[in-house]
Amino acid sequence: MTRGALPIEDIASFIAVAQNASFTRAAEQLGTSKSNVGKAVQRLEARLGIRLFQRTTRAVRLTEEGETYLEAARTALDGLSEAEAALAARREEPVGRVRIDVPVGFGRLLLPVFALVRSRHPQVTLELALNDRQSDAVGEGWDIVVRVGPLPDSGDMTVRKLCDLRLGLYASADYLAQRGPIAAVKELWNQEAIVFRSGSGQLRPWTVLDGGRATQIAPKAGLVTSDGRALIDAAIKGLGVAQIFDRVAHPHVVSGELQHVLPEADADGPPVHALIPVGRRMPPKTRVVLDQLAEFFR
Repeated sequence: MTRGALPIEDIASFIAVAQNASFTRAAEQLGTSKSNVGKAVQRLEARLGIRLFQRTTRAVRLTEEGETYLEAARTALDGLSEAEAALAARREEPVGRVRIDVPVGFGRLLLPVFALVRSRHPQVTLELALNDRQSDAVGEGWDIVVRVGPLPDSGDMTVRKLCDLRLGLYASADYLAQRGPIAAVKELWNQEAIVFRSGSGQLRPWTVLDGGRATQIAPKAGLVTSDGRALIDAAIKGLGVAQIFDRVAHPHVVSGELQHVLPEADADGPPVHALIPVGRRMPPKTRVVLDQLAEFFR
């Protein structure tokens, strides 16, 4: 007999006959016919080239070779059962690595979220990438991608909205001490501006409320950067005024590193979404991270 994949069903029939010392009782246990059990044992004996049972009209007994094989067969099937149980538990418990791609400016903001995930689910490991480009979530193998602004048209992603942002102007206390307080939108033209260059190569204008109306202005740029973290750091270092998302700026305002300039000029900003590759079922490891992100932004 040619050797292919292990005949698991034949091995299970052999074990049932050995345990019951009977082909009839083994068939009843397995919910099949005595003939099927007999054929399964015959196939296994042919494959192994040995006799596994001594058969008489009154009894079925294991041969010496059958006893050796029974011990190995039980160990093998017990191992498979344990593996299936472990995999079933893995499907229900958050276990494994979650790869997350977030905008640069959100890196420090989200670290407490990831610390909370790790404390609650120690078997979940996190791989975090910070970038401001539009990465290919599916092609690059990300589990969660956090995106600010309009979303690409893609049927490959499940989208979950996390929050809406506000756009505010921020500067350091040192900068404002040197240049003086800013009392009106028209005074922004005389300021040193830190401006963000988007992935498309265009400078991002500032959106502000002026007299209750939203308007876009293109301030004179003293510093241009395409790195969200550099934008924040430059404002903290006193290089000028920057327009920063409110949630990103908040911890720096609390720490005293930044001051909120012209709060009445704050404007509605873009939404924040989490993108997850479409699949039949979201793994628990991904869901716990996504739920924690949603709770944080809520």
